[in-house]
Amino acid sequence: MDRALKRYIKGLQGHSHAIWRAMRYGLFPGGKRIRPILTLAAGELFGGKRKDLLPFACAIEMIHAYSLIHDDLPALDDDDLRRGEPTAHKVFGEGMALLAGDGLLTAAFHLLSAPEQMKSLAPKLVLELIHEIGHAVGMAGLVGGQAFDLEAEDKEIDLAMIEYIHVRKTGALILASVRTGARVAGAGSADLRRISRYGEFLGLAFQIADDIMDAQGEEAEERRESGRKEQKKATYPAVVGVVAAKERLKELLHQSEKQLSPFGGAAEPLRAIARYVGRRALRDVRNSTVQEMHP
Repeated sequence: MDRALKRYIKGLQGHSHAIWRAMRYGLFPGGKRIRPILTLAAGELFGGKRKDLLPFACAIEMIHAYSLIHDDLPALDDDDLRRGEPTAHKVFGEGMALLAGDGLLTAAFHLLSAPEQMKSLAPKLVLELIHEIGHAVGMAGLVGGQAFDLEAEDKEIDLAMIEYIHVRKTGALILASVRTGARVAGAGSADLRRISRYGEFLGLAFQIADDIMDAQGEEAEERRESGRKEQKKATYPAVVGVVAAKERLKELLHQSEKQLSPFGGAAEPLRAIARYVGRRALRDVRNSTVQEMHP
């Protein structure tokens, strides 16, 4: 993924050098790359070719990077650090960081709509995927979820609203990552429904795992240094407690694994991602399988 992202971002280098540097800074060094890896793993499960999957995987990671740059800005989470390094606005200034996020978002759709994508995939499919990804990161998905999250700060909200926010803010792009890979590979309708349910369960599990890690202080030192206002955020443990949040996480991971059972060993990369998500928050089951996590 890193090699492909470097190749695509290098193609933009001939324009404003300052914003290109800020965009690259937002992409590298990257985090877990879970979203693009999900696109590759879901596509390869159904026989997709990596050369067809990589542009979509890269575009999805660019969108994710844009969302992080904007999320770190003082108007939102006001973070000074991201993955232990100064956030983009601390290095390049708020204006350039804002534009770098805009640049990554638009570069993603520029990549997806490139004529090269029409050479090996049906133009109708490419258009449908652009539409679906746009839906996942817009008002009905990531942006809408972030807006609800901002409005919920310092307010008492119930569990239903927490899940509503999580499904959109985090889950929508994870679901789109999985569905995009499967659709590029030509997955049938029944398989697409099953892999979509995997993505839905995993997306919610991913955000609950983050909530648990925040509540347990997994990144406490970094967050203390950055000044991030996590105490204001609407989180799963804040409503039901850490123990109940872990039980919900185990249930979601079990359900996500269950959707993969018909695919046998070919789905092991997707199972491994689910196990990884669980291990991030369930330290007592570091060596367990997803099945063992289920109570």
